[in-house]
Amino acid sequence: MPRSRSTQSCGGHQDDMALREVCANGSRMVTTEVEAKLDGGNIEEAESSLREGLSLNFEEARALLGKLEYQRGNVEGALRVFEGIDLQAAVQRLQPSLSEKTPSRRGRSRTESSLHSVSQHAANLVLEAIFLKTKSLQKLGHLTEAAHECKSVLDAVEKIFHNGIPEFLVENKLQETVRKAVELLPELYKQAGCYHEATSAYRRALLSQWDLDDDTCSRIQKHFAVFLLYSSVEAGPPSLAVQIDGSYVPKNNLEEAILLLMILLRKYCFGKILWDPSILEHLTFALSISNQTILLANQIEELMPGIIHRIDRWNSLALCYSGAGQNQMALNLLRKALHKHENPNDIMALLLAAKICSENPLLASEGAYYARNAIINTEGKKSEHLKGVALRILGLCLGKQAKMSSSDFERSCLQSEALKSLDGALVYEQENPDLILELGVHYAEHRNLNAALSYAKRFIDLTGGSISKGWKLLALVLSAQQRFLEAEVVTDAALDETSKWEQGPLLRMKAKLKSAQLLPLEAIEIYRFLLALAQAQRKSFGPFRSNPQIEDDKVNELEVWHGLANLYANLSHWKDADICLEKASALKQYSAAILHTKGRTLKLL
Repeated sequence: MPRSRSTQSCGGHQDDMALREVCANGSRMVTTEVEAKLDGGNIEEAESSLREGLSLNFEEARALLGKLEYQRGNVEGALRVFEGIDLQAAVQRLQPSLSEKTPSRRGRSRTESSLHSVSQHAANLVLEAIFLKTKSLQKLGHLTEAAHECKSVLDAVEKIFHNGIPEFLVENKLQETVRKAVELLPELYKQAGCYHEATSAYRRALLSQWDLDDDTCSRIQKHFAVFLLYSSVEAGPPSLAVQIDGSYVPKNNLEEAILLLMILLRKYCFGKILWDPSILEHLTFALSISNQTILLANQIEELMPGIIHRIDRWNSLALCYSGAGQNQMALNLLRKALHKHENPNDIMALLLAAKICSENPLLASEGAYYARNAIINTEGKKSEHLKGVALRILGLCLGKQAKMSSSDFERSCLQSEALKSLDGALVYEQENPDLILELGVHYAEHRNLNAALSYAKRFIDLTGGSISKGWKLLALVLSAQQRFLEAEVVTDAALDETSKWEQGPLLRMKAKLKSAQLLPLEAIEIYRFLLALAQAQRKSFGPFRSNPQIEDDKVNELEVWHGLANLYANLSHWKDADICLEKASALKQYSAAILHTKGRTLKLL
């Protein structure tokens, strides 16, 4: 019957750091002689000294000797010692003693406790030795071998403990070794470039019964979420073997990362882990690229007060609501953040508030106020880019404000000031395509067609013709100059560069160009194709409209029916015109344009 052993390494006194001792089975041994033999390369003699001095078996002596070498910093020497340990043989010997059903603490006799103590220490020494071998290989750059050894530690634990590590071992040194190995394995696979194996290791760490503490489990979850978000490796859904009926199964990396990060936030809310701001940063990125900013706003609102400063919370929520199209709610939050008793000089909040206001003519004057404040706060700071952004938004707000003005003189002054602001922004952002497009639109509205044409061409050059707005502006300017054939050529070129779903506005413009060239039959054919596209889009996108880009590319079915009605009326096809007007009225019963066309048609009958 094996006797109870307790084996450990003891450090020397603080006043003599060179002196090392090892303790085992109630005995203590100074390692001076052992170290001298190791320095001379006599590993077998050093091992023999440990076995005789501390009554150890072969594996225990080798494990303790390798640990001593590792602590001395001799990684290569430690690796040579660890090579002599047969892990599989040790596992086979330990498996019968530790895999049996563990009796309760109260029901164990002293003999049983002694047996368990022997097996515990033996398992601990062998597994810790293989773990230190893994660390040695990692330090020497042998990452693939290190990952293999680390995996062998976990495989051995699963063979020894079929139903997880027993409760009486949870606080043992063995549990600490297992936790370190579980956390290290996926990192080794990542360093070795084995990303699919790293994914499997992460899932194994989180789904198997390792009895990890909350901090270790949270670190693994966070590292896995970061790996899923930024590794550019598609992990795929978990295997069917670990899926539970009725449970949610992530379909891709993004969903799995979001799930892990939300679990971490929930753990913090329950007080299981300390606050880590990077968790919210990663979750912000993940939900933003998935266009789920409302869900992000809900997560921010659930955080306890004091975690995020109230002004930062208001600004973050405003960004979330703005991204979801809820501009009024976002603006209300920004007004609170920019109150004179809070932080009225926050440049980013001022710019966001001004941008939101620039999209609504009724709020244009308020947006101009925010933009001017942002410009003032950029003075004297190295923030030329932000000053350019503020000048650009100021120009947009003044342009919208001019359209709402009832005085011709005031309108003219506001338009001039808007152009001046946009030109000033161009000094700081000469390569900004959005700014150049906006300048082209403003010059076109002022009937300065030559300048508008120049900016439209410049926008197309900067974007490589990949954005249909530039082609559309160029075609509009050419048509305003009565250059219809050239405008049609530009529209055809834009159609060639645009996907089918984004061709609606361009096709409508081409139909109008055909009408302007007195080619109504060709215009009718284009409108028919446009009508089919509009109906297909309605079926594809459904009634929910959350993406502004999709909304811009959609075809307005009401406008298509109205355009067809006008063409048929001009050709005196009254019955067809009446059918088109009925279809348009079904979409919007009270439309001034439809009622006007209907009245004009009845007048001509």
